Amino acid sequence: MRHLTEVPPRRGLVVLLNGTSSSGKSSIAAELLRILDEPWFHLPVDAFHALRSDVPVPPDQLDTVLHRTWRGYHRAVAGLAAAGNHVVMDHVLSAEWRLADCLSVLVPKDVVFVGVHCPVEELERRERTRGDRPAGLAARQLRQVHGHGLYDIEVDTGAAGPAECARRIRDFLPVRPSPTAFEKLRATR
Repeated sequence: MRHLTEVPPRRGLVVLLNGTSSSGKSSIAAELLRILDEPWFHLPVDAFHALRSDVPVPPDQLDTVLHRTWRGYHRAVAGLAAAGNHVVMDHVLSAEWRLADCLSVLVPKDVVFVGVHCPVEELERRERTRGDRPAGLAARQLRQVHGHGLYDIEVDTGAAGPAECARRIRDFLPVRPSPTAFEKLRATR
């Protein structure tokens, strides 16, 4: 077996799926990994939280622990991309600082910012079906999650299934714009 002493340099792409809880991001990501032509990582924020130990966190420290987790998640995705890996990032940008942090650590021209939308009634139905989210969580997140108002591409999981949304994103990758939504957002901050 041949050993590589040097790997050809490249920067990886980051497809950042942003939407409320239960909007369908993870289902789209699973479809993307199935249909994309080369290896990609799916790094959902929920899985990153699941990596943390089960040691109880005192209530007065919870916000700090969560903040550090999200900041670490953003840097883990940035590190994978800097090493040349392509990443599907599945996130809920329900606090303005999360978007600002992503803008500061990800390479803006290498980010495809995808708005994942879903009608409120369908979000509420999905929350009831899942049973693992507080009722009304997605509706409460809606305004902030999409408050920045700028994406490279948007999909609606109430109108199209995960496979169709993933196909639209895959077909968009070769024709992504310049400047990207992330480049525009970074320039305004």
